[in-house]
Order: sequence, then C-alpha cells, then structure tokens
Amino acid sequence: QVQMIESGGGVVQAGGSLRLSCVASGRTFSTYAMGWFRQAPGKEREFVAACTWVYGCTHYADSVKGRFAISRDNAKNSVYLQMNSLKPEDTAVYYCGYRYYSGGYYSTTRKFDYWGQGTQVTVSS
Repeated sequence: QVQMIESGGGVVQAGGSLRLSCVASGRTFSTYAMGWFRQAPGKEREFVAACTWVYGCTHYADSVKGRFAISRDNAKNSVYLQMNSLKPEDTAVYYCGYRYYSGGYYSTTRKFDYWGQGTQVTVSS
C-alpha cells in the first residue's frame, strides 16, 4: 500500500498563487507516476499535472500549461504543484495520486491507483 498526504490548499483571489505539497509513503516504486487530479462540484475528476520516472515532470493539462508547475523531490517521495495566475475555474478539490508505471506511452487520462484525501482550492473572483 501507498499512503498519500496532501497539504497547501486554501482560498485565494483570482490572479493569486498557491502551492500544494504531497508526500508518498509505504511501498513506493522506483518506476512510478505521481501527480495531481482535480474535481470540481458536479464534474468528473480530471488530470492536472504529473511526474514520471521516465519523462520527469513534463505532463500538464492544456488548461493549466503556463500557469502551473509541478516539481518533485525524489529523496522525499514528494511532489509539489505551484499554481500561479489562478482563475475561478481552477476551484476544485485537488487530489494527489500515485501509481506504478513501467514506461512507454504515458496516458494522462488513466487514474492513479493511490490517492490522498484531497485538499480544497477556492479561487474567488
């Protein structure tokens, strides 16, 4: 089992910034994918950004490219999501996730196998 703990959500005005953190513990893998999805009320959970052991932190949803930056600290089994120029439509519960990933094509729509409890991000207009 892999346990995920997120932190860093909150309320911010449009145009502001927030930084989310996530740490994985337990039976982690050397070949992995780790990152963030989000879920707004009444909507499905959607991909935001991810890091993989093969491609690094290069996977982003089009809606956040240029505004969000994901990074990782392998020694701490952690990923971070720096969110800048936030918009009201970024309001959602943000979930950190983790899964085994052997390489090859990386599907950003495939859900993670392990999830954190979620952290609320609210952007006011």
